Amino acid sequence: MKLPVVQFTEEQHQFRATVRQFLQQQQAQGTYTTKCDSWLSGSNPAFSKRIGEQGWIGITWPKKYGGAECSALDRYILIEEFLAAGAPVAAHWIADRQTGPLLLRYGTEEQKQTFLPEIIKGTCYFAIGLSEPNSGSDLASISTRAEKVAGGWLVNGSKTWTSNAHDAHYMITLVRTEPFDGTAKHKGLSQLIIDLHAEGVTIKPIRYLTGKPHFNEIFFDNVFVPDNRVVGGLGNGWEQGLAELAFERSGPERILSTLPLLQELIKELKAQQNEVALQEVASLVARLWSLRNLSIGVAQVLAQGGEVAVPAALVKSIGTKFEQSIPEIARLLTATFPRLDAERALDRYMAEAILHGPGFTIRGGTTEVLYGIVAKGVVANE
Repeated sequence: MKLPVVQFTEEQHQFRATVRQFLQQQQAQGTYTTKCDSWLSGSNPAFSKRIGEQGWIGITWPKKYGGAECSALDRYILIEEFLAAGAPVAAHWIADRQTGPLLLRYGTEEQKQTFLPEIIKGTCYFAIGLSEPNSGSDLASISTRAEKVAGGWLVNGSKTWTSNAHDAHYMITLVRTEPFDGTAKHKGLSQLIIDLHAEGVTIKPIRYLTGKPHFNEIFFDNVFVPDNRVVGGLGNGWEQGLAELAFERSGPERILSTLPLLQELIKELKAQQNEVALQEVASLVARLWSLRNLSIGVAQVLAQGGEVAVPAALVKSIGTKFEQSIPEIARLLTATFPRLDAERALDRYMAEAILHGPGFTIRGGTTEVLYGIVAKGVVANE
C-alpha cells in the first residue's frame, strides 16, 4: 500500500483559519453546541443551510452546478474543522460526501441539474439504501426488487441500518432489476433515486442508546420510481455501489467522531497537572496523527482516480476502533460522571461517546467485513 505524503499550502492553512473562525463565531452566537459524533447524530437543517450559504457544501464540484471546483484537500480541511468543532452537519453530510460524487460520475444531466444545486444550498438531503434485514454482510444477496412498469418501476422490499433516513428527502437505493438466476448475485442490480416521502414508503427508526433516531428500517410497498430516477446503467448497481463506498470509508469522520472528548480530556488533565496521564494521552495523539496521515493520503489518491478500496477499508477499520478506545482510556485516566445533560463538557462528551460508540464499527461496513477486504487485497497483490 503506497500513499502520498501530503503537505498543505499556505492558502490552505488560511482557508482552515477562516473555517475555524466561522465555527467559533457560530458557537459563540449559540448556533450550535459541540457534540461527539456530530457528523451523523447532529442534524440541524438551519445550520446546514448556513453552511450552504458559505459555499462550503460540494466545494469540489463543477461551478456549472454551483460548486467551487476546490481540491479534495480543501474539502478535507473543511470537514476536519467541522468534526473538530463537533458541528451539527449530519443533515447534508451523505449528500455532500457520496450522493454528489456518485451523480457527477454516473448521473444524467437532468439528475445533476435537479439535485446538485439543491444539495449545495444545504436544503436537499440523501440517505443510502444498501443493507437489508436478511442479507447480513452479503450485500449481493439483497432481495428488494424493482419491477418495470409503464414510465418507471415499482419497488418492493426493505432496507435497514440506513443512517438519517428519517431526515432525508431522497435515497440512492440498490435494488434488483433483474431476477436472480441462482449463480451471479452481483448481476441484475441497479441504483434508483427514491423519494422518501412517496406513497408506499414507511420509515421506522432504530434508536441509539440515547433514545435518539439515527439508523432506520425502510419498507417499500409498490413505490413508484420514474425512469428518469435510474442512476447510471441498468445492471451496473454493484460497481457503482462499490465506487460510492470508497468515499464513505476513508474520510476524517472515521477517526474524529470522539475528538471533542479527547480534546476536553487533555484540557482537564492539564488543569490537574497530571503529567503521568498526559503521557498516556500522548500515545493516543500519536495514533491519531498516523491515522490522519493515512486518511489524507487516501483522499489524495481518491481525488486522482486511483484505487483505494483496501487502504480505505484499513483506515475505516482501524479508525473506528480508535474512536471507541477514547472513552475507555478517558475513564481510566480521570474521574467522570457521564450524563447527556451534564453541565461539565467532559461528562457530556463521555456519555455521547459511550452511547454512540457501539455503532461506529457497524456503519460504513462492519470491522469483520473490512478485514476481509484488506486480506483479499493482500492476497491479490502477493
